[in-house]
Amino acid sequence: MSKLALITGGTRGIGAAIAERLKGDGYRVAVTYHGNDETAQAFTGEPGIPAYKWDVADFEACQAGVRQIEGEVDQPVEILINNAGVTRDATMHKMTPEQWHTVLEDDLTSCFNMSHAVIDGLRARGWGRIVSIASINGQKGQFGQVNYAAAKAGMIGFTKALALESASKGITVNAVAPGYTATDMVAKVDPKVLEGIIAQIPVGRLARCEEVAHAVAFLLHEDSGFITGSTLSVNGGQYLV
Repeated sequence: MSKLALITGGTRGIGAAIAERLKGDGYRVAVTYHGNDETAQAFTGEPGIPAYKWDVADFEACQAGVRQIEGEVDQPVEILINNAGVTRDATMHKMTPEQWHTVLEDDLTSCFNMSHAVIDGLRARGWGRIVSIASINGQKGQFGQVNYAAAKAGMIGFTKALALESASKGITVNAVAPGYTATDMVAKVDPKVLEGIIAQIPVGRLARCEEVAHAVAFLLHEDSGFITGSTLSVNGGQYLV
């Protein structure tokens, strides 16, 4: 039986590309979303991947949502992709507590909530894959993003610690840190600012969502079972660690 992969924030952008790639690779796939019903309906109509709506910042909702999916699919979640996240950009002296907490809850606490919902099952079965989508800005920082950079850096630390806890149980835990990628979020950046960003990328372009999805698919493969606690950078050489 094909393994069941669950992708949070999976109806658009990088999340949708991951979902479509994994379905093409033969996995069973389900996705979550929170905000845009119209986008979710359009997504599920085309690739035939079921989408479930809940707030990944809500611990109880994550517990209930995972149980619902497993009950309806009649199969446990064996692969979790923590992709959901938001931005609320502002410089530190202008950032509100709400902007800080929203990003930390949606981007970082969600990783705890979702991983907690599946970890007991993964440990009991002796196999699992968890991949969290971090960011180049969690590695190098970014002006106007102390909240986002902190959350994504925290995600990398979370990955390392959970990898240590899970390695003996046949579970790998890794992160992918994309650079600037051609998503709806990046499309909203002022064209002149975006031009300056691209000028800093050695390969001279934005990443494609499919390239990030490929990195995720690599980490999920059986032959990648010796890779855990790692962060795979997909940034066109913009930041080398």
